[in-house]
Amino acid sequence: MTLEPTGQLIPTPTGYDLVLTRIYRAPADDVWASVTEPERTARWFGPWRGQAAPGSTVEVQLVFEESAPWCPLRIEACEPPRRLAVSMEDEAGSWSMELLLAETDGTTELRLVQHLASPDHLGETGPGWEYYLDMLTAARTGGPRPDFEDYYPAQKAYFESLA
Repeated sequence: MTLEPTGQLIPTPTGYDLVLTRIYRAPADDVWASVTEPERTARWFGPWRGQAAPGSTVEVQLVFEESAPWCPLRIEACEPPRRLAVSMEDEAGSWSMELLLAETDGTTELRLVQHLASPDHLGETGPGWEYYLDMLTAARTGGPRPDFEDYYPAQKAYFESLA
């Protein structure tokens, strides 16, 4: 399977934003539930536990990663059903991301924005987010789960060319 990458790299005053977009024929409230409710996030990314609120830290289990680790995830902002900003640190470094939802006539655009200090590692990061967003789509539609090998290393050169 060959999948077309959607990611764009946008320069910002402090670095870069990696932006990936998906469109869902669903109200923003329903898409919001897919990205915030633990039983629904478990279907495409992983479950989370803890008391979710801006400024708090929850734990997310990355069930589709090797060894399925639990990782602390800080909620920087939560503005249902429009914006969720989170940050985390792992062996790969610091991650700062936003999920932005905009609804028009019952169709919701979801933008995943990863704020980057540099474009290093785009060849690994970009395909991973494409995969997870397609996992979200599969979870929402009941379609087959994508295979990570269709994303990495297949999309690595595309994302490296953005820098």
